[in-house]
Amino acid sequence: MKVLASIGLSLSLMMPMLAQASMIADVDVAEQMTVVEQPLILNGAGVRSKFFMDLYVGSLYLPTKAHTLEDVLAQPITVIQLTITSGMITSDKMRDAITDGFEGATDNDTHSIAKDIEHFTQLFADEIVEGDQFTFVTQKGKGVSSIKNGIAQGDIAGEAFRQALLKIWLGEEPAQQSLRQAMLAQ
Repeated sequence: MKVLASIGLSLSLMMPMLAQASMIADVDVAEQMTVVEQPLILNGAGVRSKFFMDLYVGSLYLPTKAHTLEDVLAQPITVIQLTITSGMITSDKMRDAITDGFEGATDNDTHSIAKDIEHFTQLFADEIVEGDQFTFVTQKGKGVSSIKNGIAQGDIAGEAFRQALLKIWLGEEPAQQSLRQAMLAQ
């Protein structure tokens, strides 16, 4: 719980220090942030779209630049940030998409992390509106902390879960190939 409080505090303190990098789908994407006293830089960002509609902007922050999944997984801390850009995303649709993402990220072998996935998808139970921002702070060997709009939601321990979560956007079967390439700056 101390880790979660520290992450939440770090995120709330970093907001004024974020430097604007660029505007993607009307979202200001910061060039850098500090989480758990670790300075991170924007590795890449892009848009998740479906049927010609922009759904969210996904951003990847790392201590050092990386262009492959393996290099990202080797980083001590990784942040994926999703900023919702469409009112078409509901909590049910987001939970379904995340569940599908875990299935793709694990080659349909979610058995070992099934309870973690269930816990994680519950973090999307509240209404989702345009402008909501989900931040997933992953720490190698520790797991994932989830923050919504700057408010800590929960922690999920475990390296297997951390890797599966990152693979949703950066793995061989990502949510969207063009978003993966943008986040990995390929």
